[in-house]
Amino acid sequence: MDTKAFKRSLHKSGNYHRKGFGHETEVMGTMNTEYQSSLIQQIRENNYQWQEGNVTIKLAESFGFCWGVERAVAMAYETGQHFPQEKIWITNEIIHNPSVNQRLLEMNVGFIQVINGSKDFSVVNTGDVVILPAFGASVTEMKLLNDRNCVIVDTTCPWVSKVWSSVERHKKKEYTSIIHGKYRHEETVATSSFAGTYLVVLNLKEAQYVCDYIVHGGDKEEFLDKFKNAHSEGFDPDKDLVKLGVANQTTMLKSETEQIGKLFESTLLKKYGPTQLNQHFMSFNTICDATQERQDAMLNLVEEDVDLMVVIGGFNSSNTTHLQEISIERGILSYHIDSDQRILQGNKIEHKPLEKVIETQENWLPEGQILVGVTSGASTPDKIVEAVIERIFEEKNAMLLV
Repeated sequence: MDTKAFKRSLHKSGNYHRKGFGHETEVMGTMNTEYQSSLIQQIRENNYQWQEGNVTIKLAESFGFCWGVERAVAMAYETGQHFPQEKIWITNEIIHNPSVNQRLLEMNVGFIQVINGSKDFSVVNTGDVVILPAFGASVTEMKLLNDRNCVIVDTTCPWVSKVWSSVERHKKKEYTSIIHGKYRHEETVATSSFAGTYLVVLNLKEAQYVCDYIVHGGDKEEFLDKFKNAHSEGFDPDKDLVKLGVANQTTMLKSETEQIGKLFESTLLKKYGPTQLNQHFMSFNTICDATQERQDAMLNLVEEDVDLMVVIGGFNSSNTTHLQEISIERGILSYHIDSDQRILQGNKIEHKPLEKVIETQENWLPEGQILVGVTSGASTPDKIVEAVIERIFEEKNAMLLV
């Protein structure tokens, strides 16, 4: 399928919308009320630090809602106002934040359910309004909705669209796209649908395995089993690892994406030599600015002498998880929570350790004076960060009364 031609055709359709509907002022007023925080603004103005009693909060200097997320949520709100009588659907969560998605449910926006591993589009009728989330939708999904004559409201982040353009360039030149990402993540599913031949690598370890295969060869069946479900149909590592282009899921760790790109470049340089490298390797910078800024801010925050770190964001949020990884790698006690409701009375907290299920930790706040580092993922409203900080103050004050 010529995905580029399909996109051009879709964008010219009268049923396709990638901008708002003229309700910006009203919607931004509503969003400011629901998601902004005067306390967080005060903390920003106070050099990102705030003290109450024996607790000092140190905020990362870049955190929370990014431009792409704010744009997507605003467009979803505008859609609800512009189509008050039509049934409105979202092909997935608009962003990876439970409170925002719950708010849309309260506005009678329907979410396409996944049944037996596949989205059930049978509920979508001709003429329904369908919102594509910030991390995009696959070509197959867009074509299905277009063929069903649905009104499509596309909130895909421009940074994600930039990655799609990169893999389309790979495809045009018959290069295999090496995608640094999580193959089940909605963004990577969408990106791979625009690619031709592709392979998804999760981390530097998997990339090194691929590079070893490029240089030394190996067991093809073992390779295909290792990357089961993470490659294009008919993928052959003996034929499809000769000409490579690198792309990424925009929310992955910037430093790891860069390392993976350099690893593949050096591997192909070693195999084919400097004069032939350009015939075997191509790469574009597809790292999201907002993701990079939040990771850089977290790298600065972990240099502070904090007693513990609180990372706020959806448990299925990739960019939030990577912020947590930065803290863990520095040996800092860190708790990933998705809302203030995870902070329980009696100095207990429900949190999600890396690659584990949610668990409860008792006595998580130390006694005495403490410095708590706080950050949040790109899908987390300031209002949620405020509520978490206030709960920390409440619980620490309660400890003094015991």
